[in-house]
Parts: sequence; structure tokens; C-alpha cells
Amino acid sequence: MSLEIREVINKKDFKVFVNLPFELYKDSNYWVPPIKSEEIKALQSEHNPMVKQCSVKYWIVFKDGKCVGRIGAIVHHKYIEKIDKKVGRFTRAEFINDNEVVDLLFTTAQNWLKDQGMVEVQGPLGFSNLDHQGMLVEGFDRLPSIGSEYHLPYYKDQMDRMGFTKEMDWIEFRLGIDGMVLPDKAIRVMELVRKRNGFEILHFDSTKDLLAYGRKIFDILNEAFKDLFSVVSLDQETSDYYIEKYLTFLNPRFVKIMLDKDKEVAGFTIGIPSLSEAMQKANGRIFPFGFIHLKKAMKHPKVCDVLLTGLHPKYQASGAVALLFGELHKEMVNQGVEFIETTGMLETNNKAISNWKNYPHEQHKRKRCYRKDL
Repeated sequence: MSLEIREVINKKDFKVFVNLPFELYKDSNYWVPPIKSEEIKALQSEHNPMVKQCSVKYWIVFKDGKCVGRIGAIVHHKYIEKIDKKVGRFTRAEFINDNEVVDLLFTTAQNWLKDQGMVEVQGPLGFSNLDHQGMLVEGFDRLPSIGSEYHLPYYKDQMDRMGFTKEMDWIEFRLGIDGMVLPDKAIRVMELVRKRNGFEILHFDSTKDLLAYGRKIFDILNEAFKDLFSVVSLDQETSDYYIEKYLTFLNPRFVKIMLDKDKEVAGFTIGIPSLSEAMQKANGRIFPFGFIHLKKAMKHPKVCDVLLTGLHPKYQASGAVALLFGELHKEMVNQGVEFIETTGMLETNNKAISNWKNYPHEQHKRKRCYRKDL
């Protein structure tokens, strides 16, 4: 057996890096592929402003001339400043079930992180909490949302073998809402919360109207998530990057924004028709036919994903999440949605998790961030 590891440094290498999962998961019914061109851009500082804030290396491993593994390592300077500890990250690790391949990948990444002065490594984590994060450890027979991750079962076994331990888990839920009318009690609570705080819910019919609130959404996101695990606040350039990348693609009817009595944005929730099956059909390409599958999936969805919910800290004990989600619920029922998929929620976020107790629900997936001393 001949193993070779090399740093990703040119356009060809980036293509190999991004193409590897398409080979590893080609027989999987559950992996949801990214759009290749967008994933390549997300790795490069000239396209993704978050990369500019970090020191980054990527590697690919070849066995007898065939790419069989990849990994990235990140020194996220803003996050290190936030937590005051030299913790590096590994990202986008993918590999065949081969101990020598896996050891070569992680040893190379860990040695580089040690050379940068890191004393610990965590991952998988990306450049922000809107990037790839977490390794699937439960729910291998379930289709993830486009905002989540999928991995093969042996990945967890390899992490255990190398001595990585759990740092934090994210859990995901599937909710049933098929024709479910909000109970009178829930409606009364929503109205009480609305009147007591002077809240107003904004509804959108056009992307243009929604984009006018784009920066405000990210301001709230920064405030709401700033103290959470692995989160780094997004600067203006990065917010604009994500606005262009995500908000322009949403169905505005599934976005609800809440104003307080002073007409300031106080919170938001963002849903999207499930694009997982459409992304599988697109198989990494928008053209020539990928956009047709994606456009079709946006119409009359039976499954929707709740991507993000954010609330200004001063309103987090006000019941405002129930108001926001209640309004989104009504929109989804009106559109014929039968099921909701949540993206990862920190297992310690009991307040957010409690929002699902009034729905038929199943906690069906779990992702993990691992850690290891260097």
C-alpha cells in the first residue's frame, strides 16, 4: 500500500477535496450533497470572508493514486480571543475506513495545529455556526436537512479509536404538524405575549421586502448566539456574504420577523421547504438540471426545515419564541406542510428544546463535536 498526503494548494486540489464525499457516499440514500462550486468557494478567503479571519490548511490523502481522505485545520483567531484558550479546529474530515489513512490525516492536522501553538483540537467545526459543524453519531437511517450533516457509522468508531472524546452534542427533531390547528390555549398565550410586549410579526411575500431586513436579522443572530458554544460573531462583511448566499434563496413566506414596541427587530425564525431530496437529484450541480429540482422542491412542500430562530436576549424570557413559531406554524399548515425538521440544537439548550413538547415529536438525530488535547 502506498499512502501520500499533500496540502491543497491549487484549483485541481480543491476539486479533488470537494469531490471525495461524492465517491464515499455514492451508495448512500441519506447523504445530501452540497453544490460543488459553492463548497469550493466556502473554503477560500477570496470568496468567504470568514476564512480571512483564520489561519487554515487543507490536506488530501491518496492510496495507490486514489483520493481516500481529506481534512482541514483551522486556527480561528476570533474564537480563541473569545474563549481565551488556544483551541484549534478540524473541519470537513472525510475518509475511508482505514486506520492508516485516518491516522495520517489527523496526525498531519494536529501537528500543524500544535505548530501554531494550539493546546487542544475540537471538531468537526467550521468557520462559523452557519458552516459545517458536528459529526453524526445517531440517526444514520434518516435524511438530514440541508442545514445539517451526514456521516457513515464508522466515522464515530474511528474518533473513539483515536482517543477523541465528546465536547458537545447537537440534537435534531422531527415534528408532525399535518393539518394541526394550534390549540386555543396556544393562541391565547400568543396573543398575551403579543399584547404584553407590543410585538408585531412581519410577513413577507417578496424577497426584496425580506432583504431590507437582512442586516437586522444578522444583528439579532449575533446577540442571540454570542454566548453559545463554538459561536463567533459575524462582522458586516460576513453578514452580507450570508445574506447573499442564503436569504436570496428563501421562500419569504416562511420567514417571520418580530418587531418590538419601538419598531426594532427583536427576533426572527427562518424556515425553508426541504431541499434534501432535490439536492440529491442535483448531485452537486446547479446546471443544467439541478435548478429545476430545487425550484420544484420549493413548491407545495410536505416537509420543511426550521433553519434558524434568533431572539434578542432581553426578550428570551418573554414567550416570544412561541409567538414566532406559532406564526410560522400557521403559514406551514396553510401551505400543506406535514412535517418539520429542526436543524441541530445544543443539547444543553433546554429552553429551545422545550418548544417542541406540544407537538408530536421525535428526537431522531444527534451530532457531536469531539475534543482532544494536543
